Amino acid sequence: MVRRIPRGRVSTYGRIAELTGNPGAVRAVGWALHALHGPDTGVPWHRVVNARGRISLTDESDVTLQRKLLEAEGVVFSDSGRIDLRKHGWPRPRTAQATVQGSGE
Repeated sequence: MVRRIPRGRVSTYGRIAELTGNPGAVRAVGWALHALHGPDTGVPWHRVVNARGRISLTDESDVTLQRKLLEAEGVVFSDSGRIDLRKHGWPRPRTAQATVQGSGE
């Protein structure tokens, strides 16, 4: 499921758990991505953040790497370090998609 997140978009641990049919497995998603994070895994682990739109890693070098990778894809962080999930979240809620599609954009 994480491989489906497009460049420039992020999802949350909880949303990935829901999309895989395991809504109670939020921590399992986190542990799985922790085991996969690195430059050569083929899984865009850096596109998953917490429900508040923040990076959840604790090691400062990992936080810096994840932020750098996301910013290189066009993800914008606020001054407080948050990502606007309404703008960069994936998948977008159906109501947001319907609004955009109905607005002629």
